[in-house]
Amino acid sequence: MTGRHIAFIGLGSMGSGMALRLLDSGFRVTVYNRTKERALPVAEAGAELADSAAQAAAAAEVLVLSVADEGAVEEILFHHIELRADVLVVNTSTVSPKYARDASARVEKTGARWIDACVIGNPSQAREGSMRVLASGAPEDVEAAKPLLTALGSSVIPLGPVGQAPAMKLAFNLLLGAQVASLADAVRYGERAGLDRDLLLAAIGMSGFSSKVMSFRADLMRSGEFQPAAFRTSLMLKDLRLVVEEARNLGLELTVTETASAYFERAVAAGKGDFDAAVIGEASP
Repeated sequence: MTGRHIAFIGLGSMGSGMALRLLDSGFRVTVYNRTKERALPVAEAGAELADSAAQAAAAAEVLVLSVADEGAVEEILFHHIELRADVLVVNTSTVSPKYARDASARVEKTGARWIDACVIGNPSQAREGSMRVLASGAPEDVEAAKPLLTALGSSVIPLGPVGQAPAMKLAFNLLLGAQVASLADAVRYGERAGLDRDLLLAAIGMSGFSSKVMSFRADLMRSGEFQPAAFRTSLMLKDLRLVVEEARNLGLELTVTETASAYFERAVAAGKGDFDAAVIGEASP
């Protein structure tokens, strides 16, 4: 890396953990978040607090984005800041492969560089630096970002050109959404068949049919505690929509994923977008 001054934009549950981890790893970090209150704990830990995205990016050599969607990436990169030559944009936000390639091309026209750095993990793992990082971009740019990426993750997996990491991240999140939807179905069926809900969820969580994802969500469904969210329902819906659209562009029909998407769409419509994705399996009123 050319330097250790990082601008970090987007301090949600994942972004805050990553920014704090970078501080612990000796980086100089300037932070900005649209809702200033969410940036204050990171500033109290030693980060410099900027009043705008432009101010955060003004002197940093690396710009890390951890925002909700493509619209937010677009607004920040191409409307709120002026990219400088040789700045390295590290996008950890989940976007479509197509958007990543398009944004990368526009970033490179300014003389700056772009890599995808999709992260697999939860807020606790973000804080600990124990996530898996899926990286794609020009090999020299991924290599330049290695100190930052290895601070964030216990493993860094290079995947080739821009767009490959978002594709793999969407494949992972497709599995997450489908598993949670299937778990919700299993619980609904079991309850209707007369099984005790708590007993069923406990049995599923401990079974050979389970996974870390399923066991974690089974525990949330048992407790009914869906906040703070490890993965917000609104983001799950966004990612499933992205992968369904990407699949259509590739001539594929993902029937299971489309069905799972409808579960999260209903939850968001019911005002539960900020709840954990496990909320789709909440107990019936």
